[in-house]
Amino acid sequence: MKEPEINVGIVNALEIAFTLNAKFLAKGETVSGKQRVSFDEGGISWNGNVYRELTFTPLEDDASFSLEDVTIGINFHWERQETQTFLGTLRLVVDEGKITAINQVPAEDYLTSVISSEMNATSSLEFLKAHAVISRSWLLAQIEKRKALSKQGSNFFPFLKTETEYIRWYDREDHTIFDVCADDHCQRYQGITRASNQSVVEAVKETRGQVLMHKHAICDARFSKCCGGVTEEFNYCWEDKHYPYLSAVRDLNTDAPLPDLTQEEEAERWIRQRPESFCHTTDPKILSQILNNYDQETHDFYRWKVRYTQTELAELIATHTKSDYGEILDLIPVERGKSGRISRLKIVGTLKTMTIGKELEIRRTLSPTHLFSSAFVVDKGPEVNGVPEWFELTGAGWGHGVGLCQIGAAVMGEKGYSYDQILLHYYQGAEIRKLY
Repeated sequence: MKEPEINVGIVNALEIAFTLNAKFLAKGETVSGKQRVSFDEGGISWNGNVYRELTFTPLEDDASFSLEDVTIGINFHWERQETQTFLGTLRLVVDEGKITAINQVPAEDYLTSVISSEMNATSSLEFLKAHAVISRSWLLAQIEKRKALSKQGSNFFPFLKTETEYIRWYDREDHTIFDVCADDHCQRYQGITRASNQSVVEAVKETRGQVLMHKHAICDARFSKCCGGVTEEFNYCWEDKHYPYLSAVRDLNTDAPLPDLTQEEEAERWIRQRPESFCHTTDPKILSQILNNYDQETHDFYRWKVRYTQTELAELIATHTKSDYGEILDLIPVERGKSGRISRLKIVGTLKTMTIGKELEIRRTLSPTHLFSSAFVVDKGPEVNGVPEWFELTGAGWGHGVGLCQIGAAVMGEKGYSYDQILLHYYQGAEIRKLY
């Protein structure tokens, strides 16, 4: 297998401004400097002409382009816009009534940027090597999945809706014109905007072509910020598939049995405590390895609390579900995963009762942006005419919790674990192989 070229979706807008920082070739012309394109009657308007597609191919080594108003952290609490700079080819295509900017770049260059974008590059080399392998595995697995879906010709829209239940999960199958997007929905990719330091370059180079595999398939190697003490299984967050290498793992090398967190009583005991785990750390040195400046605006994510008044909660639920539940009487976990994350939650209101899921739908419904995770227990305030005055959620972890726990893995790296030990702790039953 040769190193593949990756197509990364960066921006989707009616108008895109960008700067070519060197000489590029487009429509037979050599161009550079500031450019602007706009959506015009189903095409792309540029320099007085309308095109179906535009490609800007670099004519010089290390030629870069800068895209303005790139949104990072879409729908998360740290969402913001910035100008970002990329190496490689820039493709502009029409998609759903807007223009999409796509960066075509070699896989290993993409990975160097991802690892620099996903975390601070001062991490231990072994942790960076582990992340290089899982990021490469996830990337190549998604490309394989996209090829399979395109052959099926199916429009993938993952949800189940009945009169009493709305279950939806959010995966990357909605990307049809490029391999991956540049934001947290896939892997955070910011080109050369974040300078990659030498340790990241070394980690990617030392693991070049290495992926996690289970039997004859590349592993769909998921990861999240902080598992909260136990990793989650794939099927509680996305489609109802079981991957043996994405099973629930206690985030600590211990012989202590894993409590059955699918049971409400066990989950409540676990979440209200702070059990010892690799990811249970407040060490600023370790956290700064994983969390960029805007991520460090987040505090107390191993165990966290959020409280809503009755009015706040009712408005949140009505806004996100576009449905009036009336006053909220209860939030009842119907199903929990192996990490204690709720995958089905019953919302009981004075006007409507509905069960929602999976974990990301729950996190979006119960927060102005996202709850840290769906691993939470509920306390209610005093009732007035049978209606609770407030609700308090006590939760565990940050993210979906499936696969590698980034903070836990960083702690393992600091404790002297090798990258293969880190990987095979979180992806049990997998093996590391070199594809190219």
